[in-house]
Amino acid sequence: MAKGTILVVDDEKEIRDLIDIYLKNEGYFVLKASDGRMALDILQKDLVDLIVLDIMMPELDGIQACLKIREEKNMPIIMLSAKSEDTDKILGLTAGADDYMSKPFNPLELMARIRSQMRRFTQFNQLTPETEGEMEIDDLSINIATHEVKVGGREVKLTPTEFAILELLAHNRGLVFSIKKIYETVWGEDFFESDNTVMVHIRKIREKIEDNPRKPQYIKTVWGVGYKIET
Repeated sequence: MAKGTILVVDDEKEIRDLIDIYLKNEGYFVLKASDGRMALDILQKDLVDLIVLDIMMPELDGIQACLKIREEKNMPIIMLSAKSEDTDKILGLTAGADDYMSKPFNPLELMARIRSQMRRFTQFNQLTPETEGEMEIDDLSINIATHEVKVGGREVKLTPTEFAILELLAHNRGLVFSIKKIYETVWGEDFFESDNTVMVHIRKIREKIEDNPRKPQYIKTVWGVGYKIET
């Protein structure tokens, strides 16, 4: 039985086929698309657990495709790009990606990141007595079982990674989490000092749940230390 269905979207056939081989060796079922429009068509017909999405593609690029996908779906998205500059990474994460890898990439590292994203997404969607429940922080409501987040009764759509970060801070109200601790807890990987992934995700969460992201009510910055949600 397949571990899950992965959609690989890249305009380079060699890369699609390479990732396909590694994924099938890991026990995943693989769907492939050569551009963003084809990927959107597949998502209308098939259930997909995770997407590996290239940025530079004809017809509809990865950024625009990611924005379209995030209008309706919340499965993990790992972006690939031949560009390695921080601005490109931030653009991808801001569009709704959960992770980002630069080309050329190590296929074994990509498999590790896919396993990490799949494991977290599966864990956070398991409805068990231990995980069921709702947390209330002023007007912010976080339902662990359904992944629903509401602010003042208004539903807020978070990506799986954004939800994981918010849940981590909400479960540990009053405790300060460093960027390193957040990354290693949520991603399950070693943190590199130059990585700004966590800061981008925090910014996106604030844009969605805060009335004024520049003066956050919920996720507070402890300068030089990290982030926390106050008790």
